Amino acid sequence: MLAAVFLAQNGVAPYTRAMKPEILIGVPLGLGTAAATAQPAGARQVFDGAMLPGVEVVTFEHSDTLFPVRRVLRKGPVSPLSRATAQLKNVPFQSRGTAYDLFDYMANNRVAGLLVLKDGAVAFEDYELGAGPETRWISFSMAKSVTSTLVGAALQQGLIVSLDDPLTRYLPQLKGGAYDDVSLRNVMQMASGVKWNETYTDPHSDRRKLLDIQLEQKPGGILAYMNSLPKAGAPGSIWNYSTGETFLVGALLEAATRKPLATYLSETLWSRLGMEQDATWWVESPGGMGFAGSGLGATLRDYGRFGLLVQRDGDIDGQRIVPAGWFQQAGSAHVIGGTSVDYGYLWWPVPAGEPIHQGAFRASGIFGQHMYINQREKLVIVVLSARPKPDSALSVMEDLPFFAAVAKALQ
Repeated sequence: MLAAVFLAQNGVAPYTRAMKPEILIGVPLGLGTAAATAQPAGARQVFDGAMLPGVEVVTFEHSDTLFPVRRVLRKGPVSPLSRATAQLKNVPFQSRGTAYDLFDYMANNRVAGLLVLKDGAVAFEDYELGAGPETRWISFSMAKSVTSTLVGAALQQGLIVSLDDPLTRYLPQLKGGAYDDVSLRNVMQMASGVKWNETYTDPHSDRRKLLDIQLEQKPGGILAYMNSLPKAGAPGSIWNYSTGETFLVGALLEAATRKPLATYLSETLWSRLGMEQDATWWVESPGGMGFAGSGLGATLRDYGRFGLLVQRDGDIDGQRIVPAGWFQQAGSAHVIGGTSVDYGYLWWPVPAGEPIHQGAFRASGIFGQHMYINQREKLVIVVLSARPKPDSALSVMEDLPFFAAVAKALQ
């Protein structure tokens, strides 16, 4: 039975758990009840999509067991999330010509957590599959959009001069390779012109080679691999989705800020947004570079608080965190090689079509992780899922029609 869990009017109790070490290596953070019957899968098993449902859930709840992590520290009082006056009821929608509703979406798409924030308040909050308010759930590529926001923050602080700077200005160790003439803007748009195969389930793809390097846990291994890749075209001429390229964005952030990625996230956002819990973020090796393209682990509500920052255009207590217009650029389609591509700066613009989606964009991760931002409707939707295969296109029903139905229902 679907049991919606709503926040109390005054929010939640502050996080008071004793502080743990900032750098953690393969140690589960508070294994839940599901762990009594299943153990987390290995990284290759995850990318193969070869997990039984219970194993998948435990793995996604404890992503800190897959690779070493660095803790993203929270600070101060928890920012309350009040209960919205208008609560979301069952919503019908159509996907691929078939009628569904909220209950179908939750059950068939194996949703572990769904949070809907309208006008900054909770219109719906529900946990399934054994997850709960304290569960840290893996972001997968939603982390890319968090990284994008940190780039905006570094620009606002003057730590990065311009997106048109050459990448090698910050990462001189890439000189002489395929990234010689590539700008920060190119890598933010996945348009470096460097050859890359992102297929998760292909053991011979670049993404799986990247996984192998992650498993080796050797400092500098990923940068060396990225610098060995061949060109596929001129910078700005080809769009090619690449998690490896997002690692480079994290590396340039660490070079520009002189701080670990997780520390910069903590100081810039996580410690200032009233988060309930510390987050965790994968690193290349113990104490090594942050893995910017994946591996952030956080609670549903804390993802929601990050989403509210974006929905409010990057404002914290009247202070602008990113340059004016940043999210409009980051969440909009761009012309790559003469063709408009529905990809911004590590965010996915919602394609034109449904009017309610005008100006909306989202962060997305494999296995059905989503953060939908609609600034015009003052709406944030966070979905955490445990779908059977990495490719969300294989899901029973599409996500965007459901998001549209939620937006219309709350107008």
